[in-house]
Amino acid sequence: QLQASGGGLVQPGGSLRLSCAASGLFFDDYAIGWFRQAPGKERERISCISSSGGDTDYAESVKGRFTISRDKAKNTVYLQMNSLKPEDTAVYYCATEHSRSIYANCYYINNWGKGTQVTVSS
Repeated sequence: QLQASGGGLVQPGGSLRLSCAASGLFFDDYAIGWFRQAPGKERERISCISSSGGDTDYAESVKGRFTISRDKAKNTVYLQMNSLKPEDTAVYYCATEHSRSIYANCYYINNWGKGTQVTVSS
């Protein structure tokens, strides 16, 4: 299971940190990704971290503002979001890809967590 948390309402330019806690799986076998879906738009892949944590990848829309990381001891992946913009408003989801590839892919998702709402507004 995946449990995403940390969403909320924040002003433009502000920061939030999302968490994705994983249970019931061997954490080291999975790459973890963050996705988001805004109203009326398709779900967007925004970031991925490889199973080892050695590789990360970001969508151009968030590169330089968001940072993904993972804590093996806590079976948790984080998404630090800085310099938030109104267009970052969406429901954010974490998801797993069963892969020990050294690369951060997250294109073949096998499990989705419930989303957490992020609203960026003044």
